[in-house]
Amino acid sequence: MTELTGVQKAAVVLMSMSRERAAEVLKQFTDTEAEEIAAEIVRIRRVDGETAEGALTEFHSLATQRSFQGRGGREVATGLLEASFGAERAAGVMTRVNSSLAGKSFEFLSAADAGQLTSLLDGEMPQTVALVLAHLAPAQASTVIASLPDPRRTDVAQCIATMGTATQEAVSIVAETLKSRSGGVFAARDTPEVVGGVQPLVEIINRSDAAIEKALLDSLESRDAELAEDIRSRMLTFADLVRLESRDAQLVLRGIDATVLATAMKGAAEPVIEVIRQNLSERNRELLDDETQNLGPVRVSQVEEARSEIVRGIRQLEADGEITVQRGDEEEYVY
Repeated sequence: MTELTGVQKAAVVLMSMSRERAAEVLKQFTDTEAEEIAAEIVRIRRVDGETAEGALTEFHSLATQRSFQGRGGREVATGLLEASFGAERAAGVMTRVNSSLAGKSFEFLSAADAGQLTSLLDGEMPQTVALVLAHLAPAQASTVIASLPDPRRTDVAQCIATMGTATQEAVSIVAETLKSRSGGVFAARDTPEVVGGVQPLVEIINRSDAAIEKALLDSLESRDAELAEDIRSRMLTFADLVRLESRDAQLVLRGIDATVLATAMKGAAEPVIEVIRQNLSERNRELLDDETQNLGPVRVSQVEEARSEIVRGIRQLEADGEITVQRGDEEEYVY
């Protein structure tokens, strides 16, 4: 009992009650609290009498049921949620619970570097690699994507974008197989809860360098033009500078070398150039003008790399919550 968390003790108590009474108690929790308790019920499955008695002793109002041997599992958790919130709301909660459990299954990989992960996943089917990468942090997954040769890289990316929700059983099998193969050498740390689909792939590509991004999108387009277009429409680009508020644009442009900025502006649309110039100090505008006049012809690859450097800054500031990028499908503010 001393090793159980508060959430686990709450789960034990609910498991030791009748479904009807437990449902009444569960209704008093928020969705987040209910998700945590339901996840513990799924994990625990069955409680021995001694543990149940210990938990019930802490809840004196339920002392009469201290001899009951509780039972957990997915069906019990689903039944409690349905009785508490209704079938539709319960389904949403269980979906998030399953995602949480799946993400935790791969926590042991969160400390591995790209080389270790690539070696560990070598020989696995693209669907298996996609399942693993979709449950890793985007920054970590992007390094693995970059290390894969084509067409394997495109196969994996396509699988991430098109796969549905995997069952917890399938996730557990893959996780246990990889854990056994790795010998448990990776130290676990907190891992974001992510699932497959286009958005996770976008997050992974957003953290890749310009060459990998272009190669992967071009390859995907040759296989599925509609999917590639969907991915591109969700990605941040150099042109997204025009979607920034003045304060946010100034944060992005702060500290960017004038040479990089001048190179990125080569061939850029006039609205983008205008946003850049308007959000620079007078001194930095003068430096930019000097660089622009002295720059001369530059390779397309240099322009792309300069723009990628700025885009990486936008992505990082947005991820940190310091700026907001208004997407095309978002409503505008009314002042």
